[in-house]
Amino acid sequence: MPIFVIMNMKRILTYILLLLISASGAAAQSNNAQVKPGKLLLPLVFDKQKVVSDSLNTPSITPEKNKNPELNYDRSWLDNELNDRNRIENARYRTMLQSPQDVPYNANNMREAPKEYVVKADPSTSLLDIETQKAADEALEMPEFVDRRPVKLRNWLHTFQTSLHFTQAFISDNWYQGGENNINVLGDFQWNVSLNQKLHPKFLFDNTLRYKVGVMSAQSDSLRKYAINEDIFQYNSTFGYKAIKNWYYSTSLQFKTQMFTTYKANTHTMKSSLLSPAELNIGLGMTYNYKDKECIKTFSLSIAPFSYNMKYCRNIDDLDPTSFGIKAGEHFAHSFGSKLEAKLNWKISANISWASRFYVYSNYEYVQGDWENTFDFSITRHLSTKIFVHVRYDKSRPYNDTWKYWQLKEILSFGLTYRFATTN
Repeated sequence: MPIFVIMNMKRILTYILLLLISASGAAAQSNNAQVKPGKLLLPLVFDKQKVVSDSLNTPSITPEKNKNPELNYDRSWLDNELNDRNRIENARYRTMLQSPQDVPYNANNMREAPKEYVVKADPSTSLLDIETQKAADEALEMPEFVDRRPVKLRNWLHTFQTSLHFTQAFISDNWYQGGENNINVLGDFQWNVSLNQKLHPKFLFDNTLRYKVGVMSAQSDSLRKYAINEDIFQYNSTFGYKAIKNWYYSTSLQFKTQMFTTYKANTHTMKSSLLSPAELNIGLGMTYNYKDKECIKTFSLSIAPFSYNMKYCRNIDDLDPTSFGIKAGEHFAHSFGSKLEAKLNWKISANISWASRFYVYSNYEYVQGDWENTFDFSITRHLSTKIFVHVRYDKSRPYNDTWKYWQLKEILSFGLTYRFATTN
């Protein structure tokens, strides 16, 4: 009996409270005042954990003084609204913490709102289509012109770049300093195919095929009208399995030769030809591979303590194989040693990029090294200027009184460039 009386008393108090609220609302309407909904009477819904300092402390009613120069405006209405909202939110959350058994709903477990359907007529088929009505925020989530097709992930990523650069000079016969007319043309073809590490994070497989040829006019050569000043065909491949972080157990392969036959000026003495010389190197070791998220810098370092190197001269009748580090009368030269190769590609700015390659091989009797640097200055999308600097040290070659075992090549060119790359 007492419990029944207490429950009835609660209902009576609730009815009295509702009557007072409606009476105050009627009085406010009679005074042309706006009636605000009472959020404190809404059911408690837990949505997420809040910071204690932001939820339990009583908000300051006095607005914070602005240290900046005051403007001529009245923002008291905004401060009052913010204070009321914070006071209500803190009171509701304090109730959740003190009496969690009185929280009937959890936002994560609540059912979805029922879907609304609309009927659209299709005059072309004379049919009615029933579609789901989209909410306002859902309709604005993605514009209609955005491609909604699923992104196709590729196992292999391709990068292709080709360029044709040239220089030209005309000098009259009576030019006070003398000189010769000349035309230089430099073609560069490079194709890179690598395994997509987003799909295959444990594997590293990178392949690069490059051919570079330069032709120049030879006015001083009485036997030929042109000469080859750059001719290299090179293939590089690296395959690795991930060891830890950016390190891979790897094996690498490098093969290079030239395609055309070259001669000394005003003679029939051959300097080089196809597969004369040719060089093959296979190494076993570890590779460090790094690429930043923006693809501005890429760096790789291959260390192969176990490396096999082979030099080959196909034409030993017209060429001296000793000039390529091969014994006289033999086609091949084999050696075992160690090698190191580092590659850096850095997009310094939107129009300037730097590609560098450092290579060293030693069989513990001689040292052979290359350091290639290419600076690309893009003028437009298809016009660019390049500076190529190649420093080489080869102790297996004959000794030179001026340069000793060092060699140097520098090329400045301007011309057309085309490149494309696949992503994902």
